[in-house]
Amino acid sequence: MQHPTNILWICSDQQRWDTLGCYGNRFVETPNLDRLSGEGVHFENAFCQSPICTPSRASFLTGRYPRTTRCRQNGQEIPEEEILITKILSDSGYNCELAGKFHLSPCNPSVCPEMERRINDGYETFHWSHHSGTGWKTNAYHQWLKSRGKTYSELPHPTSPHVSFGPNAEDHQTTWCAETAIQFMKNQAQTKEPWLFSVNFFDPHHPFDAPESLLERYTPILNEIPLPEYRDGELNDKPPWQQREHKQAYGGYPFDQMTDNDHRLVRASYFAMCDLIDQQVGRMLDTLEETGQRDNTLVVYMSDHGEMLGDHGIYLKGAHFYEPAVHVPLIFSQPAVLIPQQVTDLIELTDLAPTFLDAVGLPHQTGMQGKSIWQRLLDGTPGASSRHRMDIYSEYYNAMPADWSSWHPGDKDSSIGDNATMLRTETHKLIVAHGHNSGEMYDLKNDPGEKQNLWNKTEHLVTQADLLQRLTDRMAWTADPLPERKAIW
Repeated sequence: MQHPTNILWICSDQQRWDTLGCYGNRFVETPNLDRLSGEGVHFENAFCQSPICTPSRASFLTGRYPRTTRCRQNGQEIPEEEILITKILSDSGYNCELAGKFHLSPCNPSVCPEMERRINDGYETFHWSHHSGTGWKTNAYHQWLKSRGKTYSELPHPTSPHVSFGPNAEDHQTTWCAETAIQFMKNQAQTKEPWLFSVNFFDPHHPFDAPESLLERYTPILNEIPLPEYRDGELNDKPPWQQREHKQAYGGYPFDQMTDNDHRLVRASYFAMCDLIDQQVGRMLDTLEETGQRDNTLVVYMSDHGEMLGDHGIYLKGAHFYEPAVHVPLIFSQPAVLIPQQVTDLIELTDLAPTFLDAVGLPHQTGMQGKSIWQRLLDGTPGASSRHRMDIYSEYYNAMPADWSSWHPGDKDSSIGDNATMLRTETHKLIVAHGHNSGEMYDLKNDPGEKQNLWNKTEHLVTQADLLQRLTDRMAWTADPLPERKAIW
């Protein structure tokens, strides 16, 4: 079978949606991704199914929800029987390769001193580098540095303990990921074999360690960068883990101990890492053009989840379903096939796997729960529904770390763990903090910054009841459709 469409699948790590120029950020320099967006399909409302790496990645790689994949937490192993979209494509004749992060199994050197465990994932070549730092004997990025006579190093920032200077741009893990993909695409241009390449950048994930040459661009405008959106007392009526993260962030970014300079520098470094990603995306797009593969390649840019970046007084990630944590960039581009457009429909990352199958003309995999957006949104088919989804479902089941008691001894809530689920519509968002008799509800139309929690407001009980009903429906629909029913009894 001939498959004319290649796929360049670019996934950043922990990148919130509003960190590209095409999503309204006026500080970053992202001309390549902005052009990709303008020439392709720009999704305004794409959301992850978990605000944490492993469950989110397991979900969008299978087209199934985290609870369904049984890969709900960082540190869990994806079950052997889960089928990734890359395995389906590989079995159909695609050459699939990866450079960078994967994270479908534990990625702690104490349990994986060589490399993370893999299932039959379909990747013929696996250039694995969980992150840019040290800790693993097998780290393709470090091997690349060694081959160039370099070693990995970081330098402290002179004015903030929360920011450091990472390797120079030409020695950065982001650059290595792109270099690996570029060499692959040049090689593939000499064959007729269809391909998928996963470019899995670690950035802009913390630590905030952009190259000094990119961070220095922000020095003259540092005081123009807005401080995080937060007001004193904002977390008083929120689930307990938000107050805990505000004061004792496990990653070393306690909001109330950081200065305004710290907050702005962290944002500047995060933006600078996004700038480097954009530069490397530009190089990959140039390679597609130079090798005559651009029209024949579906380019997808996305992230696995977002980053709080100090908004609501919280850094990094956790059982948080604010827009910065769950709202991600999503761009599709294939000039010869896709009509440039801006799509406002609600999209889940579970929708990617079935969409890829439609894009290359393969049948959907039994057990997938996502809804393809190919016919309805990507090729401009007349008569397509104006609404792809009525709501978004996302979940967090004690996803990180696995046992809060080890991080917060004596915490009365540690035996329960942090468990929450979210339902988001076009106008409202509901989060249930399971086991804590609390939650959050926001009117996104009148309160887009999610500042006023309506959970306990009696005048909103009718809306809350409706959202709770819809949430329980979505939870029920995450039940695994496998194994298939073979008969009526």
